[in-house]
Amino acid sequence: MTRDAAMTEDNLQRYIDGRLDPARAEAVRRALADNPALAAEVEGQIADRAALRNALAGRAAEPVPERLRLPPPATGGMARMAAAAAIFAVGIGLGWGLGRDWGVEHPLPSGIRVAQNESALAQEARVAHAVYAVEVVHPVEVRAEEREHLMAWLSKRLGRKLSAPDLSAHGFELVGGRLLPAGTGPAAQLMYEDASGLRATIYITAMSGDESAFRYSRSAEGVSSLAWLDEGYGCAISAPLDRAQLWPLAEATYEALAL
Repeated sequence: MTRDAAMTEDNLQRYIDGRLDPARAEAVRRALADNPALAAEVEGQIADRAALRNALAGRAAEPVPERLRLPPPATGGMARMAAAAAIFAVGIGLGWGLGRDWGVEHPLPSGIRVAQNESALAQEARVAHAVYAVEVVHPVEVRAEEREHLMAWLSKRLGRKLSAPDLSAHGFELVGGRLLPAGTGPAAQLMYEDASGLRATIYITAMSGDESAFRYSRSAEGVSSLAWLDEGYGCAISAPLDRAQLWPLAEATYEALAL
């Protein structure tokens, strides 16, 4: 195989995933030797994927519950919107601590509890963001041009009707989405991008627990997350933004998923 023939998108992705036969893998390695910039990018993606696998290894080993699908919300759209407003009001009133990895605890109103697995949700969302937000060749599995197919597919896999939030008012357009493994089943990741190329991701997975107020955390690498549990799912939005910049994106996401 010639070096030019080796450098196809399909071969590169299979090489990153470790799915090339030895002969083709060697051809890709030789081709990458002539392109240091691309070689560095590919090695970075391989390292990111290894980090994701390691981060989720413990959760993947846990037994899968008998029931992952929860019944659809019983309340109407107006009631859910009122709940959204109430939860966001709580978040604003609490001031949102900037502690890393949930280091700052906040009291919640009576009747609202924070599930212990919520920090794991934010961590998984940030790892997935770090892996795919830098992806050049295949940032998503299904592009925004196939939005209807994408959301139908993800809704079926998660057992919950999902809609892609419209973040255009905040400068972000949908790139597309993909299916990911979560701690106890599938997760959906939706990717958005602004005019500068900055990307934000929404991570959604089936998760039991009572409604919770939004929780803010930030990684050492500067990726912030706002995460919450509601009506049988967990959701986290992540981006290299500060708390004030991330907040309106989280609000728009919550309202879209609450309908």
